[in-house]
Amino acid sequence: MSEVYDVVIIGGGPGGYNCAIRCGQLGLKTAIIEMRSTLGGTCLNVGCIPSKALLHASEYYAAAQNEFADMGIEVSGLKLNLEKMMAQKADAVKGLTEGVKFLMKKNKVTHYEGKGKIVGKGEVEVTDSEGKAQKLGAKNIVIATGSEPTTLPGIEIDEERVVTNTGALSLKEVPKKLVLIGAGVIGLEMGSVWSRLGSEVTVVEYLDHIMPGADAEISKQAQKIFKGQGLDFKLSTKVTGIEKLKTKLKVNVEPAQGGETEALDADVVIVAIGRKPYTEGLGLETVGIGTDKRGIIETTGHFKTIVEGIWAIGDCVAGPMLAHKAEDDGAAVAELIAGKAGHVNYDLVPSVVYTSPEIAWVGKTEKQLKDAGIKYKTGKFPFMANSRARTNHQTDGFVKILADATTDEVLGVHMMGIGVGEMIGEICVAMEFKAASEDIARTCHAHPTLSEAIRQAAMGVEGWTMQM
Repeated sequence: MSEVYDVVIIGGGPGGYNCAIRCGQLGLKTAIIEMRSTLGGTCLNVGCIPSKALLHASEYYAAAQNEFADMGIEVSGLKLNLEKMMAQKADAVKGLTEGVKFLMKKNKVTHYEGKGKIVGKGEVEVTDSEGKAQKLGAKNIVIATGSEPTTLPGIEIDEERVVTNTGALSLKEVPKKLVLIGAGVIGLEMGSVWSRLGSEVTVVEYLDHIMPGADAEISKQAQKIFKGQGLDFKLSTKVTGIEKLKTKLKVNVEPAQGGETEALDADVVIVAIGRKPYTEGLGLETVGIGTDKRGIIETTGHFKTIVEGIWAIGDCVAGPMLAHKAEDDGAAVAELIAGKAGHVNYDLVPSVVYTSPEIAWVGKTEKQLKDAGIKYKTGKFPFMANSRARTNHQTDGFVKILADATTDEVLGVHMMGIGVGEMIGEICVAMEFKAASEDIARTCHAHPTLSEAIRQAAMGVEGWTMQM
């Protein structure tokens, strides 16, 4: 073996690199293995970060086309330079990946570029792109390999015409017709980008609603808004195949429960039906670690696998497949390895959809509370009645707070509106401290701000909303 480490981390995404940083801070001799040429994982390279760069730029473009004139800003000669838009996206990614690399050096973490594989208890093999392998010794191994896109049987992904999120972030031109398979977070974000840039977008979703997991009222209102922005929805519909013709694609669809087939023309198809753990080829079987049928690694609690000294975090274990959840996992497992009390509250991991308007939620939905037989009260406030939203001409959406009918503890908050992805943090803090809706209602918020909608919704739980 070339080296023996206190901790060897397989995977350099948000879970892995945050684990490595925390291990370094705690004085543990640490190595991180990543098969990409850059650290940051899917999130930083082909996911969260580049998608936000395109969302931001495309929103500016759409605003210049449709909104500036109403605010007294006259624009002439407006045109899209897609190559430059992609370049600024790449520049953001480069700067952040280099930042992660710097943090590895700062915290004395050794970075190995290659594919990591467990070859025995306390042994990890790293194989580089040229096939050269070396073994590392590890007192602790952390599996942080993340996830990869789920694909449909019989549909070939080429990342040019039939693409996942990876290809959707790097199209060379704006497709005239785009079919999006899946109305979840990734799909809606990518669909909204290309719709704003000029694509005719059709969204095909197997379920009878968009955004599985979101509160039903939010989902229904969001669909109405997105439809108004130009997205066409085919719900309760399944894709049965894609024909690749010379100049176009034919997407064959039919009702989810079976029925007459319809063919949709497309220049590009984005497959965004979810993600699955990246756990194949890690050598788990060599040490007796199993996975379920989805590929999720079985743990015994506190990130421990059945093998002492081998831990698993992030997308390859149970829980929401979100970068910030993986980050918390990574820090917590580092602290546990160092003998400290690492912990993650999975009930308070927020979800955010970075469409326009944004959608954010944390805690229980109304359906979950009803199914559990929990009596609750509701406070709701529309952004149409919020002073800052009105002056900004960004009035879509609302804030809804669900509180226990007896104790008034906040059980769930669901928001849709400009900037709610930033505002959800206030709710997470409040719920972590078991706040009542009255606590939020009696906390002074600056005026005029969008966050006042949270306070007004909290007031609404007890019926004393004070604004329009």
